[in-house]
Amino acid sequence: VQLVESGGGLVQPGGSLRLSCAASGFAFSMSDMSWYRQAPGKERELVATTISVGGITHYADSVKGRFTISRDNAKNTVYLQMNSLRPEDTGEYFCYSRRHYYPYDGYWGQGTQVNVSS
Repeated sequence: VQLVESGGGLVQPGGSLRLSCAASGFAFSMSDMSWYRQAPGKERELVATTISVGGITHYADSVKGRFTISRDNAKNTVYLQMNSLRPEDTGEYFCYSRRHYYPYDGYWGQGTQVNVSS
């Protein structure tokens, strides 16, 4: 099982980044996919989720209207489009998969760093 994030970097406030997470080794289309982030000295928090069934998405209040999560089941990839970035969006961004059905196994990626600074 592999989850490989990419697309992080340094961006100015108000800018945009698109994160990608390429998955392999498990049933991607049957897994709910999420992005989490962790700022220095803070707990890891859920940013966005896309549910495998029904195309439902959920967002943290802090990113609603600015971030968009999407998935391409043909490419086994989940994306996070981040617009209007703020300094408080800085952190390590992690991809997480959780099988929608039993046995609900979950996997983490290694993370990609996002820095929002002028």
